[in-house]
Amino acid sequence: MALQRHITRRRATTNILAASVGVLAMEAISCQQTGTASGFDFGMTAPEQTLEEAESGIKGHAQSLIQVKELLEAESWNAAQRALRKCSAYLKQDIYTIIQAKPGSERPELRKLYSDLFNSVTRLDYAARDENVPRIWDCYGNVVSALSNILSRL
Repeated sequence: MALQRHITRRRATTNILAASVGVLAMEAISCQQTGTASGFDFGMTAPEQTLEEAESGIKGHAQSLIQVKELLEAESWNAAQRALRKCSAYLKQDIYTIIQAKPGSERPELRKLYSDLFNSVTRLDYAARDENVPRIWDCYGNVVSALSNILSRL
């Protein structure tokens, strides 16, 4: 006589969750091996980044952010979004490290500028996703202005 199992909603949910975790783990492993990522790259944060490393990398990462303009002019929206996300992530880490090294009295103003910059970057990302050309150039101008403001105070 065969043993029949009654599948409950709880058991089905547990099985689905277990399978999902397995799939996500395999994708994470394959992304590390191939060097490609289809989602968030959690390996980008560098809490052990030194002030010297941040200061030496900030100009290059800021320049990369400005160079996204070429992709925007070519109306290569997906490539612009990818480049924007990559260079802004490195720049974000650099600026954060530098702000943390500043005296406590200077941090609130710098954090506000930091927030303004990366909120502008996010708006530019959304505008590129929507292919809203007038909004893209407005957001790009805001990014350049915010970047100039924060770099002049660091």
